[in-house]
Amino acid sequence: MSNPSSSQASRIEFASLSLQPALLQALDSLNFKQMTPIQAASLPPMLQGRDVIGQGPTGSGKTAAYGLALLSRIDASVAKTQAMVLCPTRELADQIAKEIRALARCLPNIKLTILSGGISKRPQLASLEHDPHIVVGMAGRVLEHLAAGTLKLGDLKVLVLDEADRMLGSDFEEASRAIIEQAPKSRQTLFFSATFPEDVRHVSKLMQRDPIEVTIESTATSLVTQTFFEVDPARRVDALAHLLSAHRPESALVFCYSKNDARDVEEVLRRRGFAALGLHGDIEQRERDEVLVRFANGTCRVLVATDVAARGLDIKDLAAVISYELPLDPDQHVHRVGRTGRAGRSGIALHLYAPREYSRVRAIEDALQLEADIEKLPDALLPDRPVLAKVVTLCIDGGRRDKLRPGDILGALTGDACMDKEAVGKIASFDTRTYVAIDKAQAKTALQRLRDGKIKGKKFRVRPIE
Repeated sequence: MSNPSSSQASRIEFASLSLQPALLQALDSLNFKQMTPIQAASLPPMLQGRDVIGQGPTGSGKTAAYGLALLSRIDASVAKTQAMVLCPTRELADQIAKEIRALARCLPNIKLTILSGGISKRPQLASLEHDPHIVVGMAGRVLEHLAAGTLKLGDLKVLVLDEADRMLGSDFEEASRAIIEQAPKSRQTLFFSATFPEDVRHVSKLMQRDPIEVTIESTATSLVTQTFFEVDPARRVDALAHLLSAHRPESALVFCYSKNDARDVEEVLRRRGFAALGLHGDIEQRERDEVLVRFANGTCRVLVATDVAARGLDIKDLAAVISYELPLDPDQHVHRVGRTGRAGRSGIALHLYAPREYSRVRAIEDALQLEADIEKLPDALLPDRPVLAKVVTLCIDGGRRDKLRPGDILGALTGDACMDKEAVGKIASFDTRTYVAIDKAQAKTALQRLRDGKIKGKKFRVRPIE
């Protein structure tokens, strides 16, 4: 098992690897010079064609590691599917595809297709008319295309399972196994995740050939302040509001055990003045996209989610994670805490537990070899002091299919609408719509001028997202 220290990895540069010049050129353009610990430990054996089990915390560079490995195996002159990444959510598939495309920017004629569930198959079928070199997808949808004959794995060289603990767990194990059985025996198989329970590790070894195990301990947790609070179950939501009011994080991800809890907590927080939204299994994909856009751009300050709904989310600069109740599995606790304190930034993790749930605290202590910092909540909880949103999100009913780019939106606002550039926040583009964050004080003006004017010479419907 390989386990290099951060100081060792910091002295190893990508240029020391036997990567093709086009990949080194892409890394240089992305300002990626030195490898993270998991990249330094896993890339050399992967480039040699070895199977790898890679375990590292969220944000440790796992995607770039296997992305470089699979891109090194692609022969762009052969129009066949040569690499595939399986993952549990559409958001993670989009994130992985974006990173691999960035790494492949200097490689000519590399085609990547995303096969996610919950959306129309029609554009996927059109993309599969000519075999992509790389497929990033969810197991269920990939299986559907395999069954229909629209996807073939006869030339597959590399198979990756991202969040492999979940892909080989109860939710996706059957589908993952079915896909692996259709892949060539000669393939390279790479499994990456933040945690690997023993039962999952056992399953993975049945699917790999003499895998090298790479385990990188979290360095982010030292930057995350974790505090546990015992709470009367009847006061749990009041305690949550107290913690949000006491710490006033710019952004907070609140984890609930069930979708019913997530829905109820979101409703209570919104009623009490918090800029909160929910993320759970009952919301449709479009609404889910809007929730994530609003959380990323600051319209929403508190995201209330279940563990399942939050898996695979790439949330940057998250200030706080709060467990409304502790998970049953300590590994899930690791996934939660790993959402904050990323890329050298500090973060806080606050955890509520009822007296009857103290065994969960002990399980976390045993699993992570730590002594929990347990504090008492005051008898008199603070009055609500929510952090209010400073921006409004506008939705433009036009997107990538209309060749509408973020620069076009910015130009329309700062040019024709005569707005200050500083009043325009994050712009997120989708196939048929675009979201733009506008400073609250100028939102009405921006809305009216976009409605009255044109973007790239065309009129688009524009509306605020409430």
